[in-house]
Amino acid sequence: MPAAEDCHGVNKVVDNISRLSPDLLADACQHILTYLQGQTRGVDSAEISDSVQRAGVRLYTEALQNVIRFLLLTFRSAGKSNLSADDLVSRLEEGSNKWPKASLQVLHRLWSEHGASVHAQQKLQATLSISQLVDMQWKLGMAVSSDICRSLNSPYVSLLLKVVEPSGQICQKSFELTVPQFQNFHKQFKEMAAVMETV
Repeated sequence: MPAAEDCHGVNKVVDNISRLSPDLLADACQHILTYLQGQTRGVDSAEISDSVQRAGVRLYTEALQNVIRFLLLTFRSAGKSNLSADDLVSRLEEGSNKWPKASLQVLHRLWSEHGASVHAQQKLQATLSISQLVDMQWKLGMAVSSDICRSLNSPYVSLLLKVVEPSGQICQKSFELTVPQFQNFHKQFKEMAAVMETV
C-alpha cells in the first residue's frame, strides 16, 4: 500500500506543477539548478512564491514547498545518477502519467543544458555534506524578572543563525546564551577562523 500512497503524492505534486506555465516552471527550476550547480547558497522559496503569485497562480504555500522539494530531489537524484535528459523524462513519466507534455519539455531542455554541471557539483558535494552558516545576528538583552525570580537582572545574548542544510533549504536557528557562554562561543569562532586561514 505505501507504493499507492507514494504514487498519489507524486500525482498531487505533478497536478500542482501542471498549474505553472512553462515560463514559471522554468524560472523555478532555474533557481533550483543554480543552487545545485553551487552558484547560490540555497533555494529561495519566497522569491519563487512571489513570482508565482505575481503570475496569478493560486497555490498554497505548502503545495509550492512540495513542488520545490520534489524538483530539488528530482534534479539532485538525476545529478547523482548522471542521468541524460531522456532518462530523466522517462523516469518522471514512470512515476506519474499526469505529466503535461509542456512541463516535460521544459525539464528536458533545462536538464540538457545543466545536467552535466549538476552532476559535477554533486560529486564534489558528496565529500562535503554539512550545513553552511549563511548569516548570524545577535543582540544583547537583560532579563529583569521571571516566573520564579522577581529580581533577576541577568544579561543574556540572543543569537539567530541562518543555515543552509545539505538539502538546500535555508532554516533559522535561535538560542540564548549567558554573557560568559557568548564570550566562549566568540573565542571558539575566532580560533576556527584562524585555523581555516592556514588551510
